[in-house]
Amino acid sequence: MSELRVAAIQTSPVFGEPAGNLEAALDLVPPGIDLAVLPELCTTGYQFRDRRELRDLAEPADGPTSRRLAVRAAATGATLVAGFAERDGDRLYNSSLLVRPDGTTALYRKVHLFWDEKLVFAPGDLGFPVFAACGTTVGMMICFDWIFPEAARTLARRGAKLIAHPSNLVLPHCPDAMVTRCLENRCFAVTANRVGREERIAGRRLDFIGRSQVCGPRGAPLARLGGDAVGAAVARLDLADADPRLTPRNDLWEDRRPDQYAGD
Repeated sequence: MSELRVAAIQTSPVFGEPAGNLEAALDLVPPGIDLAVLPELCTTGYQFRDRRELRDLAEPADGPTSRRLAVRAAATGATLVAGFAERDGDRLYNSSLLVRPDGTTALYRKVHLFWDEKLVFAPGDLGFPVFAACGTTVGMMICFDWIFPEAARTLARRGAKLIAHPSNLVLPHCPDAMVTRCLENRCFAVTANRVGREERIAGRRLDFIGRSQVCGPRGAPLARLGGDAVGAAVARLDLADADPRLTPRNDLWEDRRPDQYAGD
């Protein structure tokens, strides 16, 4: 597949209503989409008061969210990516699930936890894998992973032409930073954010910035929503643009000089 039609879905979930939140998100997916990305924790809402509350809302990777996504993916032919609260034994993860139309799935667990997430979630332990999906190669990041250049670079070096990026952004910098991440890695990214606010912990009001977007390797967003309304940012991608060759004499990967870079 040389072209891909993708959508970043921007939602406003109600905390603690996973079934209704998922249906509302899926209702925003336009017809004819090859890949749709839903926000981080799009089924539960974001601000958990404690681990007990999180555990009550978390689910296994093959739970109700996975099954509902599989039904919709099979019916529409779209690959779907959605953020959810994952329960795996005694451990709780901020995860994203990729579901293909044939029902097969791929899982990512958020590596870089933000703020109070560290109090309730375990850090991701699956690294940054890359998967075949919708005719291309897809990697996943979640929200705060954006601020670590190593995350997107690892995915690109492993062959990802597209990064699915479920998010619940409150900091203002990510939309512009993802333009750079795509430019420096010659890849596409679909960042799906939410809108609205949560203040379930006194004095910790969170205002989500929206601005869901699709970015490409040429240094500009291909589609971007505003900061207030739900909707879908839709773009048609030419996968041939995800090419590490910059000039006839420059290849992004071949020109790297690891021997000249500072180590950790």
